[in-house]
Amino acid sequence: MKNDFDTQIAALQHMSVQQLQDRYAEVFGEPTRGYHKHNLRRQIAWRLQALALGDLSERARQRAVELARDADVRVRAPRDFVATSTGAETVNVPIAPSANPRLPTVGTVLVRHYKGRKIEVIILADGFEYDGQRFRSLSAVANAVTGTHCNGYRFFNIQETR
Repeated sequence: MKNDFDTQIAALQHMSVQQLQDRYAEVFGEPTRGYHKHNLRRQIAWRLQALALGDLSERARQRAVELARDADVRVRAPRDFVATSTGAETVNVPIAPSANPRLPTVGTVLVRHYKGRKIEVIILADGFEYDGQRFRSLSAVANAVTGTHCNGYRFFNIQETR
């Protein structure tokens, strides 16, 4: 019987997805919606092992049912949840973004001449300003200027200075 079990498991390695789905339906008595070969092989092998060597004990089945019926399981904490027992409140403090070492200090104006135009970009604490508009990155500014995607640091000829 052990040899037959090993032969069936080895045969799974050479089956196509359709053959695995058919075998799954034979072993479990219902069709599967799965298409992942590895998972199908694993599930079929588990079921073959359970049929050949014995399934879960009745005690294990009862424990699984008890755990499944547990109604107190929460996915999220309640809105009024306080993490400490002292009643202290949590204060949210915004963290300043780390300064990019490639950029000059806030307030610096980058100047670039492009196709006969003078491009001026002001470096802000939370982005960049060009032509009265705010941008999140230099690449977005370069895209607005050129109409194509390009590296903003390269477009404005900025190298790491630190």
